[in-house]
Amino acid sequence: QVQLVESGGGVVQPGGSLRLSCAARGLPFSTYVLRWYRQAPGKERELVATITGTGEITTYADFVMGRFAISRDNTKDTGYLQLNGLLPEDTAMYYCYVFRENSYWGQGTQVTVSS
Repeated sequence: QVQLVESGGGVVQPGGSLRLSCAARGLPFSTYVLRWYRQAPGKERELVATITGTGEITTYADFVMGRFAISRDNTKDTGYLQLNGLLPEDTAMYYCYVFRENSYWGQGTQVTVSS
């Protein structure tokens, strides 16, 4: 059974940082592309960042503006999203997503940026 388990969310002040983790079980993690999405209340889910299976290629949404970093440790079957310089508009549920011929979603971890 495939599972993606996110962790690391929380409440942080503007300008703060968080590190989100996505632990994968039940699939050959290193062969899957990893993405992080987010969804704020009343808004559509949007793509935040993508990393290839080997970790060689990363891409980001324009709104990231160099503040976030996606990475992965295939020896631990875990992906990460480092969030720096957080803004109130970054408040959302953050989801990890992996795909190859199949795709899977995690359950999400809440990030709240508030003073």
